[in-house]
Amino acid sequence: MVRNVAGLLPELEEEDFYILSGVEQGMRFSEWVQREKLPEFANLTEEEVDYRLERCLKRGLIEKKTIQYEGYTLQFEGYDTLALRALVQRDTISEFGSPLGVGKESDVYEVRSYKPLALKYHREGYTNFREVHKERDYTSDREHVSWMYTARKAAEREFDILEELYPDVSVPRPIDQNRHAIVMEKMDGVELSRTKLDDDQVLGVLDLLLSEIARAHEHGYVHADMSEYNVFVSEAGVTIFDWPQAVPTDHENAAEFLRRDLSNAIGYFRRKYPQHVPDDLDEDEIARAIEDEAFETITAFTA
Repeated sequence: MVRNVAGLLPELEEEDFYILSGVEQGMRFSEWVQREKLPEFANLTEEEVDYRLERCLKRGLIEKKTIQYEGYTLQFEGYDTLALRALVQRDTISEFGSPLGVGKESDVYEVRSYKPLALKYHREGYTNFREVHKERDYTSDREHVSWMYTARKAAEREFDILEELYPDVSVPRPIDQNRHAIVMEKMDGVELSRTKLDDDQVLGVLDLLLSEIARAHEHGYVHADMSEYNVFVSEAGVTIFDWPQAVPTDHENAAEFLRRDLSNAIGYFRRKYPQHVPDDLDEDEIARAIEDEAFETITAFTA
């Protein structure tokens, strides 16, 4: 888990951000930035560079190596600091709260501005860089990318998709984005995996979920990673989140991804509520209806 850096912001001085930004700039060309290039990248004197490097090293924001040359690279904490400061300066965030969820590819915190919001740091590429680079479309056009680029592109892609889908599809309302961080409205409800539905709610909630999948398809996207862990259920309905891996409906594998999403969604309800989900519910038939923009309700596919 990457450490929460919110408490560090008051300790840091303007020149500390210059050196962090300088390392970030240098990482466009190489994972490790040579010490001799930092005065130019950070617009600081040699003496100031040394002082700021020590301050940032002490706080775990950067890492140093001296095997072939003296070089520096950002830690995720340093990248978080740059993104968080930008969002604070824009008045997007005024208060920082507790973790809402920590995962392999993102960390989510409650934050506040005019109302409770959620701040999501993308972590793609940090621990599983090779797999993410190989599988995700937003890095497939580059042979050499860093975890920093991978995470930023994931955030940019997810934010753009949320802007396209909201409010017609039930997704979190996007508020702001900087580097690998997204600010969105905090979702109401409980994750589907932790929800215990009453007998008379099961098919209704599944119907709502399939309807949102169909509506997203009408707006040009397939989620491509659907599971019970990225759906929230509340009294108002369902909300689908985590969209960075989504593909457009004209993607060569969109049909396959749509069927996998439907299989995952219906399969979860089958496993948890076997007595309420008909065995003859055909995912492929539902997929064809969605592709033809003819899906209306799950009852049309049950005997």
